[in-house]
Amino acid sequence: MLKSHRTEEENFYLNCRAAYLAVFKSSLSNITSKEQLCHVLQQAGHNPSQKLLNKYWTPKTKRLNFDDFCEIMQNEKPTQHGEILRVFKKLDINGDGFISQSELHKVLTTTGEKMTEEEVNEIFSSFDINKDGKLDYAEFCRMLESTAEQCQAAAQEKLEADAKLKRQNFGNQSDNSPKTTAPPHQESLQKGEPDAALLRRDSRSSSRPSSARSRRASVSMAITMAATSSRSTKLLEPKSLQEWHHSHLKGCFFLEEDGTIVSLQYRLHISQTTTVYLTIQPLNLSQTQDKPSPWMSVDTALLVIAANEGKEDSNVVCVTEMREKEKCVWKGELSEGTYVLLPLSTGCRLVRSRKPELTGAELVYRNQDSGELELTKEFRAALSTIFDVIDLDGNDLLSLEEYNLFEERTSGEKCDEDAWAVCKENFDTRKNMLTRQGFLELNLMEANDREGDPRDLWITLEAMGFNRALDMVEACPFIINVHCEDVKPILQAVNLESAARTLNTALHCSVISRAEARPIKGHDGVTVYTYRGESRISSVIANKSNQRVVVQVNNEQSKNCVNSRGLSVFAVEVPARTKIVCQHVMPVNERQEWIYSCVESIVS
Repeated sequence: MLKSHRTEEENFYLNCRAAYLAVFKSSLSNITSKEQLCHVLQQAGHNPSQKLLNKYWTPKTKRLNFDDFCEIMQNEKPTQHGEILRVFKKLDINGDGFISQSELHKVLTTTGEKMTEEEVNEIFSSFDINKDGKLDYAEFCRMLESTAEQCQAAAQEKLEADAKLKRQNFGNQSDNSPKTTAPPHQESLQKGEPDAALLRRDSRSSSRPSSARSRRASVSMAITMAATSSRSTKLLEPKSLQEWHHSHLKGCFFLEEDGTIVSLQYRLHISQTTTVYLTIQPLNLSQTQDKPSPWMSVDTALLVIAANEGKEDSNVVCVTEMREKEKCVWKGELSEGTYVLLPLSTGCRLVRSRKPELTGAELVYRNQDSGELELTKEFRAALSTIFDVIDLDGNDLLSLEEYNLFEERTSGEKCDEDAWAVCKENFDTRKNMLTRQGFLELNLMEANDREGDPRDLWITLEAMGFNRALDMVEACPFIINVHCEDVKPILQAVNLESAARTLNTALHCSVISRAEARPIKGHDGVTVYTYRGESRISSVIANKSNQRVVVQVNNEQSKNCVNSRGLSVFAVEVPARTKIVCQHVMPVNERQEWIYSCVESIVS
């Protein structure tokens, strides 16, 4: 094969991009409705059913980007001509190649996704050539296939004809990129989401490497990181730590529908200057000693900022950097005052599950003897895990405050004192708090209120990171420990409305204050800050100019790496006078050396 011929992968992304740009002006645009999703899939040669559309556009979905569209195209193959033909042949009782209008009308208006009578009549008016009430279904199938091909061809012709679009060479996924694609990093990065997986130049042989093409407006960096086992990390744990004052609270990272990662935040009050030993780590909830919880490899960290009420700028005091296995540690002196602890998971390892949704596990059943509804064993186990996650202080009881943080997560509402009093009257409590058994009873009551309909129960489970097999795959419970040498630390969980903005601002300050600054050649107003930490590399792009810029980020030469974007090549739009977290990078295998090699280039 000649080098100028496109690979199957390149053809796939060309088709995706052509379809997307037939509907939108730019592949940086987002799909914002189910109707737009249907339209762009049709441009790609699909005839999407309502079932398929509902699969990817759920009630929680607010937007999909080009990356999401490419994944849908990978997962959903268009219906083949032969498959449709076989269905018609089953309806063709006489085997003469025709089906009557009455037969087709009955099937299309009473089964599956029901069509209206007007839609069925429109099909016949177009393809009942002899006007004898019969449809030549072979010709009808050929028409469907031809229409799909024409949509694809028209979209590609439009793309080829638009030289400006063709020059938007934002990049593509490479063979060494992770199989699981991560979504955009944070909610506050909406304007900087990656223009993921756009096509390379049409001819590899006739174009120079991207680094050479962009040399006038690019900057590069290469860092070799040693394997964890070969680094001499000295733990900072004091020998007398058991004698220090101690507070701890649990929490959980949740992966949202749009790919953002959220969690509670924490207020820490220290009444006098003291030495502090601070840690965060994933929380193992497995009951099997040799089988830890699946989220134990998820990265965690804490950013500590001074609690400056009403101020936009985050005064970052410290960041947990040192690591021992899953534990992330900081030790130092904190002055008297109040601090905000911001948990961070980069998105390198906590990513959306791309496996097809399975039929939901059974949550409730009716006891054959009593006829009463009961919770299944599997559902009880999932609820017990949820109880462990929301029991923040670990005393095996739920206070009203703990329960309300759970309610805010799952329903967006709070339980008031009167409602809590009703709970205490009807469910098992101790010390005015809900026990594990009481929590199970509460969920059983909700199932009874809906006569066994599990839909609301599933909303709760999915909000807590469970899939349809009742595995917690889109969440990572963690635990924070604070030890103070001289004074008892006061730790409180809070749910800050400005959490995403605060975390993002703190990240900018943390990276920029410790990073190597590299201006992009030819664009003095655009600077890339790359920080090399103990176990991750983070970069921030600062655009001080008065115009927005699009920066292509190329990680193709990196080895043994996974990044928070999930793509080896992507583009980030940086508005004027704005800073954006570009990416976080971590090793795939920490026991092996890993090489970070990145080229950032101005595209527009």
